[in-house]
Amino acid sequence: MASKPGILTEWPWTWLGNFKYVVLAPFVGRSIQSLLNTEDGSKIDIGYLIIFPFLLFRMLHNQIWISLSRYRTAKGDNRILDKTIEFDQVDRERNWDDQILLNGLLFYYGYMKLEQSHYLPIWRSDGIILTTLLHIGPVEFLYYWLHRALHHHFLYSRYHSHHHSSIVTEPITSVIHPFAEHIAYFLLFSIPLLTTVLTKTASIVSFGGYITYIDFMNNMGHCNFEIIPKWMFSTFPPLKYLMYTPSYHSLHHTQFRTNYSLFMPIYDYIYGTLDKSSDTLYEKSLERQGKSPDVVHLTHLTTPESIYHLRLGFASFASEPYTSKWYFWLMWPITLWSMMVTWIYGHTFTVERNVFKNLNLQTWAIPKYRVQYFMQWQRETINNLIEEAIMEADQKGIKVLSLGLLNQDEKLNNNGEVYIRRHPQIKVKLVDGSSLAVAVVLNSIPKGTTQVVLGGHLSKVANSIALALCQGGVKVMALREEEYKKLKSNLTPEAAINLLPSKTYNSKIWLVGDGLNEDEQLKAPKGTLFIPFSQFPPRKIRKDCFYFHTPAMITPKHFENVDSCENWLPRRVMSAWRIAGILHALQDWHEHECGNMMFDIEKVWKASLDHGFQPISVASASESKV
Repeated sequence: MASKPGILTEWPWTWLGNFKYVVLAPFVGRSIQSLLNTEDGSKIDIGYLIIFPFLLFRMLHNQIWISLSRYRTAKGDNRILDKTIEFDQVDRERNWDDQILLNGLLFYYGYMKLEQSHYLPIWRSDGIILTTLLHIGPVEFLYYWLHRALHHHFLYSRYHSHHHSSIVTEPITSVIHPFAEHIAYFLLFSIPLLTTVLTKTASIVSFGGYITYIDFMNNMGHCNFEIIPKWMFSTFPPLKYLMYTPSYHSLHHTQFRTNYSLFMPIYDYIYGTLDKSSDTLYEKSLERQGKSPDVVHLTHLTTPESIYHLRLGFASFASEPYTSKWYFWLMWPITLWSMMVTWIYGHTFTVERNVFKNLNLQTWAIPKYRVQYFMQWQRETINNLIEEAIMEADQKGIKVLSLGLLNQDEKLNNNGEVYIRRHPQIKVKLVDGSSLAVAVVLNSIPKGTTQVVLGGHLSKVANSIALALCQGGVKVMALREEEYKKLKSNLTPEAAINLLPSKTYNSKIWLVGDGLNEDEQLKAPKGTLFIPFSQFPPRKIRKDCFYFHTPAMITPKHFENVDSCENWLPRRVMSAWRIAGILHALQDWHEHECGNMMFDIEKVWKASLDHGFQPISVASASESKV
């Protein structure tokens, strides 16, 4: 929002929320009806029919730029600005599709009112030439002076400051403007479109090509990584007056009073508003190599729909805790295609970068889904992918690699110990994060608790929790007989006194892991607090109980570039397994934490608090009540 919002700031369909697309329904329905009513042998108006598919194409085009930009800036090569993006920018830019919706309405309206727009040919050379000339002349010239006017304090405070709230730009930043400002831009861009329609030189290619050009240049100019190779300007020197670069426009967002041009810098040269550092920043950005991270967190995909929740996916969706959406079934072709890619693609990919204190952090993802980790014939492939990631990290000089989700599964690789045995010479430290996970669970149990129920499949974390509680005098009631026997065999006689088979279910504190079934949950008394010790949360089936988060902590405020949620966790909350790797590097610990290795729980917990990570209060569990 602008600092002093002016009139026509809000979009007229804001109140419709996610249902705003219904405003297009009458027009789309009418175009389909025109096709159905077409008699045999009569001519079909292709231009009218493809308006809606073209709007969908524009959305896809923008989304490709979003994903590409986030991937490239996470890796760091050719990145222009190092400053970070936060949740407030994602929230501010989540309505980037409003301008496509506006264009769609105006295209349909123009078709209804202008007879000359009916039955456009596919191609007309004179119309394409006229569109090009009108853009270079009137559009670029008028935009330049409109842009300078928008930087006058009166208009800037009421309108354009909303756009400039984003110092570090993403492709979609290009279209984040108040409604009134978009009306002005549309009037500008309609000069070539209306002129060619009225002179009967318009074509489908001139219309679609011009709008795609605008989208392409807008997205490129705000992508925050330099993409234009130097050879283009050396081959044709005048090109520098006709095409800007991402670094050129980035300077406008940092300096504000320079580089006003739309896509062609010629008017900045003519009127003396060219930033003197434009060429220097361009060359530096081209030569820039991404910094090797100090810590890598290795995760993987969870469900087929989780591809959209990645930071590389839908920005607004990734900025909220993961939940399945009903409208994803409409996207099943894309989901199916992404699944096929993950089955074929055989290498980890960079998802995210963060900065904390003096550490550069990255998150890598194994292109495999949760269900694949339970397939016997997939385990060798997955282990090879994890091993390749570890060796790549070692070659790059990365200090710590933490294993997230099922990448540390005991049946898969014995909590990572397999890789240490195969490569005892590696310098990168492997961390499964079990010690901090145990510490988080123990400190999530309400003070004064005298007994807990332990349910679900046992794990390294579960065994350590049971041992710590029994040694502390807390009664641990194992939900299953077989789990009770396994736990008892691992405890000292003194500690085993506090381990009991669960014959009654009076305790309202349940520590649960994977495999907790519906019948077992139904045995819990009303008001029970389920505290997971597993990487994945239990299925929430009790409306009269509370479900705590999987082991996690709140990140410090100075933890940078946090603009997406880690799976199902709330904003600025990070899993204990991921934090453990960061602490390992901060504390400069030189041991691996994998296999049966456990650090001192109190030592790890104190280190997390010392570095500013905060525990999540149990009171917040009420927010997770079903």
